[in-house]
Amino acid sequence: MTFPRAETPRFDHPPAPDHMFDHGDFSPSGLAEAKAASVGRDGSALRVSVVLPARNEEQTVGSIVDTLHRRLVVDESVIDELLVIDDGSTDATAAVAAEAGAKVIEASSVLPTHGSGGKGEALWKSLRASTGDVVVWCDADIRNFDERFVVGCLGPLLTRPDIGFVKGFYRRPLSDEGEGGGRVTELVARPLIATLFPELGHLVQPLSGEFGGRRELLEAVPFHRGYAVDLGLLIDLSRRFGIECIGQVDLGTRVHRNRPLRELGPQAAAITAMALERAGVTGGRPGGDGPGRLSDLVMARPEFGDAVIAVGHLPPMASVPR
Repeated sequence: MTFPRAETPRFDHPPAPDHMFDHGDFSPSGLAEAKAASVGRDGSALRVSVVLPARNEEQTVGSIVDTLHRRLVVDESVIDELLVIDDGSTDATAAVAAEAGAKVIEASSVLPTHGSGGKGEALWKSLRASTGDVVVWCDADIRNFDERFVVGCLGPLLTRPDIGFVKGFYRRPLSDEGEGGGRVTELVARPLIATLFPELGHLVQPLSGEFGGRRELLEAVPFHRGYAVDLGLLIDLSRRFGIECIGQVDLGTRVHRNRPLRELGPQAAAITAMALERAGVTGGRPGGDGPGRLSDLVMARPEFGDAVIAVGHLPPMASVPR
C-alpha cells in the first residue's frame, strides 16, 4: 500500500478501534506465513529487520538476542536481519550480543560525520545500517523479555497494509512503577501532547521503546536527537501521513531497568525542546534559532552538575546520499 502525504490531515476524529491490537492476536508461525505472502518495495521478497539499540546492556542483551534468534530466525522465518547498534558501550554488550547471534554494528561507524551519539542518532543510523522493508526497534534492557515484544509490533505491519507505524504499550508490575507510562511520560510528554499535539492524546505510551514501521515512511521523516526521538517520530509521521497510519499494540507486562531521577531531567528537557520547536515556539536560547538546528542545550542543576543535552534533528534518511 502507498502512503500518500496527508495534504490536510484531520485530527478531529480518533483512530478507528481496529488500529488497536494485542500481542496475542499474532503468532510467529502466522507472521512467517504473512511475510512469505508479502512483497518488498523492489518487488522481491519482503525483508524484516529487528534492531536493538544498546549502551552498556551486557546483563540483558544476550538473552534478548538469543530468544529472538532462536524463535524468530531459526524456528520461524520471521526476522531476516537481527542487529544490535552499540552506542559507545564500555562493557561487554557487543561481545555478548554477537555470541548470542546478532550482527553488532558500532553506531559511530555509520555516517560518522553525522552526530555524536545518543538514542536518536543510534536509531537514525540503524535505519541506514539495516536493510529490511519493515524495521522494528526494541529496547535492550527488558528483564522479562520474550518474543511477544517483537511479534506484537510486527503483527500489524505484516498483516495490515494500511498500518505504516506501530507503537507498543505495556504495564509495569507494582514493584516497578505500576500503571501508566512512566515518570517522563506522565509528567512531561503527556502534558505537552495535551497542550500542543492533542491529536496524539489517544496514544497509551508515546515514549515506548518498542515500535516499528515501514521503511518508506521512516526514511521520509527526520529523527530527533536524544530522547526526543520517540515523540518526534509520532508528531512528524502523523503530520506527513495522517494519524490513521499509526497503530498501537498491547505488549503485556514489561520489567526493565529504572533510571534514577537525575537521569530523567535531561530526557525531559530534550523532549520539551523538541515539542516547542515542532509547535513553532523558537524561544531565546543562544544557538537554538532555526528549525532543526543541531546544537546543545545546557540545563543547570546545582545539585547534580550541569547537563549538556543534544537537541535538533537529523535529516530524513531518504535525503542522505549513500
